[in-house]
Amino acid sequence: MPPFGPVKRKDLIKCLRQSGFEGPYSGGRHQFMVKGDITIRISNPHQADIGRELLHRILHQAGISRDDWEKL
Repeated sequence: MPPFGPVKRKDLIKCLRQSGFEGPYSGGRHQFMVKGDITIRISNPHQADIGRELLHRILHQAGISRDDWEKL
C-alpha cells in the first residue's frame, strides 16, 4: 500500500480483505466489513479518496497499525 494518506475506497477494501476482513456487506447507512467480532463501517466518499483522518479511524477500529498498513 502507498504511504499512509488518502486512499481510494476500492484499495482500502482490497487491503482490508488481505488483512482477513470479509465483505463489504450492505446495512444501514454504510457498508461494513467483518473479521471475527470486529465490524467496521466503510463510508462512500462519492468518487473522492478517503482522507487521512477517516483512514486513521477505520484502521484504529480494525486494529491495524500504521506500519502494518504500509506493509500490505
